[in-house]
Amino acid sequence: MSAAATEIQADGHTVTITNPDKIYFSKRGETKLDLVTYYRAVAGPLLEAIGGRPVLLERYPDGAGGKSWFQKRVPKGVPDWLQTTEVQTPNGTTSDALVAADLAHILWAVNLGCLGFHVWPTHADPEPDTSAPPVHDAAGALLPPTGITDELRIDLDPSPGIGFDQLRAAAVETRTLCTELGIETRIKTSGSRGLHIYALLEPRWDGYQVRAAAVALARELERRHPDTITAAWWKEERGTRVFVDYNQNAPHKTVFGAWSVRPKVGAQVSTPISWDELATVVPDELTIATVPARVAAHGDPWAGRVPQSIEPLLKMSERDLAAGLMDAPWPPVYPKMPNEPPRVAPSRAKKTD
Repeated sequence: MSAAATEIQADGHTVTITNPDKIYFSKRGETKLDLVTYYRAVAGPLLEAIGGRPVLLERYPDGAGGKSWFQKRVPKGVPDWLQTTEVQTPNGTTSDALVAADLAHILWAVNLGCLGFHVWPTHADPEPDTSAPPVHDAAGALLPPTGITDELRIDLDPSPGIGFDQLRAAAVETRTLCTELGIETRIKTSGSRGLHIYALLEPRWDGYQVRAAAVALARELERRHPDTITAAWWKEERGTRVFVDYNQNAPHKTVFGAWSVRPKVGAQVSTPISWDELATVVPDELTIATVPARVAAHGDPWAGRVPQSIEPLLKMSERDLAAGLMDAPWPPVYPKMPNEPPRVAPSRAKKTD
């Protein structure tokens, strides 16, 4: 091999890393090869969290801060061992996405300039979900099936004026409610300003049902903590409250994965932590330079996850709808859904009345 490339052996495959000395993270001067070394160091917990799932690639060929684009389809001319699976967009468009099958697949993507991975809440080629009824949009058109969704992802999003201490408090309240409902949760930093709370699910529900559970959770948190937590989709209604972004569970939606590296010059990692660490963790200090030592010393904070039931949340959802609540607003890329309120900000709606 030329000096401009190096070969890595992983899972019985040879992965070529081109331009290994290219600077990817300018704050400390970490290179593409340093990123490879990081993913090799956390391969065990990484694959435990995202292994076997389709991933969306966010490519930064010149490193963090450079040009970038999202790539759902794997490019042509890939190795014959590369595993892909068909995924769908909300409008039914299909594409072949990379599967995080093993470390070799991760490193192959890193060589393309993928710093971190946006992960589907399903596994590749899952068994057909025969329990969920067909879902139609507001016009009566049949929506694409989601397959079995086996993660509930609770995204705590800081509104303007929200500090990390307020996020911590909202996370604790979220865990308290989930525990009350018999749902075990784990937590990670987002790698940016937020916190993500996950529950591994029994393989019983599709994406529409999991989103309904997330809406019910967000609304119950707002009812219990109206001054500090909100389920309001429109930013103008949130005030200085933590937003529980239920639409991160919308069907065919990806979320930035555990152990993935953000496109930031400091190489911050979306890091699983223990609940005991939440009170003292400093997210910006969790980087590719520090996280491997944490894993080596303390192991995987998400180890031993057990699939959970969202039946209590689905009952809450049924109760809310029976009481006259409409569905919560969907993102604009989705078809208009039954029982969905108008997709217009309240202030604009008043101007048109």
